[in-house]
Amino acid sequence: MSRKKSVEEKEKDSRQPEESRERTVVNIPESFPVIPVRNSVFFPKQIFPLAVGREGSLLVLQEAQRENTNVLILAQQESTVETPKQGDLQLVGTVTRVLKIFNLPDGSKNVLLQGLCRARVLTFLQFDPVIRAATQRLEDEKAAGIEVEALATTVKSVFQRLVELSNELTDEHLSIVLNMEDAGAVADSAASLVTLPVTEKQKILELLNVKDRLNKVHFLLSEIVQRLELGAKIKSDVQDEINKTQREYYLREQLKAIQKELGENSDNVEVCEFRRRMEKVKLPDEVRKTVEKELERLSKMNAAAAEYMVSRTYLEWLLELPWSVSTEDNLDISKAREVLEHDHYGLGKVKKRILEYLAVRKLKQKEGMRGPILCFVGPPGVGKTSLGRSIANALGRKFVRMSLGGVHDEAEIRGHRRTYIGALPGRIIQGIKKAGSNNPVFMLDEVDKIGMDFRGDPASALLEVLDPEQNSTFSDHYIELQFDLSNVLFIATANMLDPIPPALRDRMEIIEMPSYVEEEKLQIAKDFLIPKQRKEHGLTDELIRFDDDAVRRMITGYTREAGVRSLERRIADVCRGVAREVVEGKSEGTQVTLDLLTRYLGQQKFFSDVAERLNKPGIATGMAWTPVGGEILFIEATKMKGKGNLILTGQLGDVMKESAQAALSYISSQAERLGIDESFREHYDIHIHVPAGATPKDGPSAGVTMLTALTSLLTGRLVRNDLTMTGEITLRGAVLPIGGLKEKVLAAHRAGLKYVLLPERNRYDLEEIPQHVRESLQFFFVKEMEEVLQIALQPRELTRGDRQAEPIGDLAITN
Repeated sequence: MSRKKSVEEKEKDSRQPEESRERTVVNIPESFPVIPVRNSVFFPKQIFPLAVGREGSLLVLQEAQRENTNVLILAQQESTVETPKQGDLQLVGTVTRVLKIFNLPDGSKNVLLQGLCRARVLTFLQFDPVIRAATQRLEDEKAAGIEVEALATTVKSVFQRLVELSNELTDEHLSIVLNMEDAGAVADSAASLVTLPVTEKQKILELLNVKDRLNKVHFLLSEIVQRLELGAKIKSDVQDEINKTQREYYLREQLKAIQKELGENSDNVEVCEFRRRMEKVKLPDEVRKTVEKELERLSKMNAAAAEYMVSRTYLEWLLELPWSVSTEDNLDISKAREVLEHDHYGLGKVKKRILEYLAVRKLKQKEGMRGPILCFVGPPGVGKTSLGRSIANALGRKFVRMSLGGVHDEAEIRGHRRTYIGALPGRIIQGIKKAGSNNPVFMLDEVDKIGMDFRGDPASALLEVLDPEQNSTFSDHYIELQFDLSNVLFIATANMLDPIPPALRDRMEIIEMPSYVEEEKLQIAKDFLIPKQRKEHGLTDELIRFDDDAVRRMITGYTREAGVRSLERRIADVCRGVAREVVEGKSEGTQVTLDLLTRYLGQQKFFSDVAERLNKPGIATGMAWTPVGGEILFIEATKMKGKGNLILTGQLGDVMKESAQAALSYISSQAERLGIDESFREHYDIHIHVPAGATPKDGPSAGVTMLTALTSLLTGRLVRNDLTMTGEITLRGAVLPIGGLKEKVLAAHRAGLKYVLLPERNRYDLEEIPQHVRESLQFFFVKEMEEVLQIALQPRELTRGDRQAEPIGDLAITN
């Protein structure tokens, strides 16, 4: 009865004047039934609907309707929990009065509630069948004054702006907030009407200080207003742009119609600009016709159409290509020779070929001539790529470099057709445009590393580019017009010739660039590498100097290469070490000598292949070619009891295995003459091994060495330890020529050998070998294996003793 009375008194108080209402205190019972709500927070002095479907909540409504009691509304912390427990409910909620209950067909109910005041849960009394909690009423901490009134007014104005921007709020919502006089009620009303996260609304509900509550609501409303204003601005800008585009299109169409009636030119500004550019550029007749046709097409096209940009880009390419622009060649041969000598040491063949080209060009200035197609073949680091730039400098031409390593797509060479989205010309035409002239030096780097897959064969596409008879009418798929490449000086580079397709190889002039000898590397280091590294490391001649002996040791003991890249890195290592010592004050200048190399580079990594003392029969010294230069090759043979099997080890290729079989067959056929038991194959197995088994080896040039080692094994005669040999053999005992002679002879020179045995037909290849190397060696040129064995094997009496073989003397054929 007292509970009912308190409710009536409260209703009466709500109708009283504000002065008397402030003095009235609502008597709240100690405990309330609780209705948990999901995804919502209710505020005091608000009337709001609530859909109730859970069994416990329906029982609470029945009790409230039957006993006319108030209900406590608490928000759930987790909306997914169906049956909340103590830890699932917020501890601050709103005491509400049930105004009206509506029954729904599905058994659930809609109830209209009025918020009365805030309340804090002191403890939960029960959870089954209904939730009941003991509560304490929470009073607002009143804060009077101008600041609170100003905050309330500001919240009302921000809410008014929010109503103007939002589609969810109406003027009725605005009138509710504006008519609120109590500052705390203004904050509660604004927060209840705006869509905010449940956590933020719960924080507002828990704020008892009216000033803090107004500040919080003002901050959240301002954020929403800023987002809506930004969205409205973006929407307005987009709409303005659309309207502008539509208006421009409409005006443009009107202008075309007016110009058509007046008979005036209807080209737009961009087409007129293209026409002016076309008049300034000297174009071939066929290209000019194509440009005019494309301009006519462009003038009739809407600028907003997708095809417009395709056509515009195509015209850009046609007008920017140097159809008739070329640079004037520097035909001063002495000047060109000076430039080449300044940039590169040695490489006589290449320099000679370029100077010959210049000489012919000078004689045929009026008639013109086609540019040569050169291909520099050599191991890495010998200066193939940098030589191309030097040639461009010597000729006074532009330089373009295109790397072909790993290229698999034919379109990289010929371009894409314009029907494809994002189509572009091939890299040949792109390089010509970049150079700005139709006669640059065009370097095709790593031409031996082109790939081929489902996208085509780029090597085949290069056939037209590198054919002097065809490249004057080269056609790119994108340009679809013939471009004259005959004035371009194409230079290709490769490490090996074998991977290059024969048809492509046939179109190029092959110039081999062999590995550098020690003297050449020394000179390159002194003239180019050391000054370059000094400059890059901020050093001067006074701070660091290199002895020749130290550089030689870096060449032989710390690098093993055909070129000079590793040598440059080792020089850089030394320069870094000296730079650190200078900065730390430990040195004011360093003379790099042999003794100091270990300080900067560590222990020596490579040791010269000094000729091994061949103190047992069955071992012979040969020579091998590798992509990084020549190497000394030891071939060992041994025999054991068996049934005539031939065992080959050392990762030998098929050709090398066949050379071993041919050598054994030759020895078997000549056994009696060589003093060997003719039945040796019936009692022994022969095992041939080539050390460095991890490295694959192949080629026929080891045939002579294998035959010598086998003969030494079976006759018991030692092979000379100061002699090396190379050559291919036949079953009849003939010695055939081999390749890579320069690299092999240089390897013998580095190893300290005195005599070199070569096939007769390689005699004239000695011209490629530097003079000082030829003077330090003696050469034998042989035609038959009998001559080889006569020179290579020591007499039997020397074999039995322990004496060094005598010099060969008159048998040697020196250069």
